[in-house]
Amino acid sequence: MAALTLKPEDVRRVKALGFLINKGTDNFNARIITVNGKITAAQQKCVAEAAEKFGNGTVTFTSRLTIEVPGIPYDKIEEFREYLAKEGLETGGTGSKVRPVVSCKGTTCQFGLIDTFGVSEEMHDKFYKGYFDVKTPHKFKIGVGGCPNNCVKPDLNDLGVIGQLKPVLDLDECMGCKVCQPENICPMDAAKVVDGVLNIDEELCNNCGLCVQKCPFDVIPEGVRGYKVTIGGRWGKVGERGKPVDKLIETKEELMDIIEKTILLYREQGNTGERLGQTVERLGFENVEEQLLDDALLARKQEIIDAELHTVGGATC
Repeated sequence: MAALTLKPEDVRRVKALGFLINKGTDNFNARIITVNGKITAAQQKCVAEAAEKFGNGTVTFTSRLTIEVPGIPYDKIEEFREYLAKEGLETGGTGSKVRPVVSCKGTTCQFGLIDTFGVSEEMHDKFYKGYFDVKTPHKFKIGVGGCPNNCVKPDLNDLGVIGQLKPVLDLDECMGCKVCQPENICPMDAAKVVDGVLNIDEELCNNCGLCVQKCPFDVIPEGVRGYKVTIGGRWGKVGERGKPVDKLIETKEELMDIIEKTILLYREQGNTGERLGQTVERLGFENVEEQLLDDALLARKQEIIDAELHTVGGATC
């Protein structure tokens, strides 16, 4: 291994661009943003060529669906970035700020209840790129899952989004069948025929939507499609599942608003170095939820963004 000859400030500067030092060397792992875990065939070809031209010829993948090309020399970083830009690719995804969004393939998955690729790409533009220069107390991660199967573990992110299909019952049509199709198909044992009438226990139901349109008598002819939002999750040294906001978010516009309010609340009321979950614990979840369902944070958006906050780093977790 070659000895490290770079200055610490050089290493810090390129880390902000998405280049992480390969310990003990002057080479870097280049972190390439995929927006939502999806790239084109032309972009894949470009990454492979860049890996051979500038790196060590290998490509790795992170747990958050970004791509890393190892072995980039310090003096080739700008040339590497220019090569990627030909196909609209860019590096980044580090620092105390909104991180790139992670999404499952719910758009094309048989269980997907929302357009995960579409909504996560919109989040990428609005929050990763739109808030790129806005410092937060620590990293802020967003995960988008298409259904309650939770393949990308949304509730282990600072903010999680989970696709929902809440069943709507028309009990006038219920025949109280001895063999009830919705009851049989329910994976949560939430649907039960009680005293000759279908009942869904809302405490058990996870709004997976599998029971919708499964009754031959149209007892569940439709469902309300929307988003479950969880706040304050994290994984790492200390794991914690996010707590769900006590409201089914029914429109994409409302979803984007609640995400933006969460970022603004975290920036304004979080202590430097603490994750959102710690902020929520300190402030109280009911207090945080009340603020997220109100519009006062959005009304003070520019004031919060312009404030001199979190200028000194230092993670506490």
